[in-house]
Amino acid sequence: MHRPAISRDTRYPIIRRSLLRRPLQTSADTAIIYHSGTVPGPANPDAKRYSAEYWGDTEAQALSVFGRMESSFEKLGVDFGDVIKMTVFLVGDPALEGRMDFSGFMRAYTQYFGTDEQPNLPARSAVQVAGLASPGMLVEVESYTRPARITASVLSPAARNLRRRLNRHCVREPARRSGSRTR
Repeated sequence: MHRPAISRDTRYPIIRRSLLRRPLQTSADTAIIYHSGTVPGPANPDAKRYSAEYWGDTEAQALSVFGRMESSFEKLGVDFGDVIKMTVFLVGDPALEGRMDFSGFMRAYTQYFGTDEQPNLPARSAVQVAGLASPGMLVEVESYTRPARITASVLSPAARNLRRRLNRHCVREPARRSGSRTR
């Protein structure tokens, strides 16, 4: 489900060679969905638990993570074009002498971001960490998503409920008069 970006976001130029977005600015009235870290599912559930074969390499794990995020996003009525910020946690790959496999991650990332079908790129940070929740996991991604303006009729019941809750909690503060003091 592709939707064009809405104009209330300011998307700064892309650094082409790295598929990295410069700052992205949203308006004060933007609702944000904070999507907790998503980890991969097993690549081969029949392999020895927590082994490299069980989880797969960085690219396989990143593809699994993005697939799981896509499933979650569908339930929320958003898609990858709505992601405005990502934090990527990569564990050093033992096959690469403990260095993170950023190239493997990027091979998966570029299937979901910066494509003709989904050209938007989030602001993104990628860091190497010592470990994740389960031994052998190499990838975890958390994201901040700004839902586009879409009609409630295309949303699932769960997404409509989330939208109602977001709207209830996203109340603007009244404008202050100039010269007024706060305590």
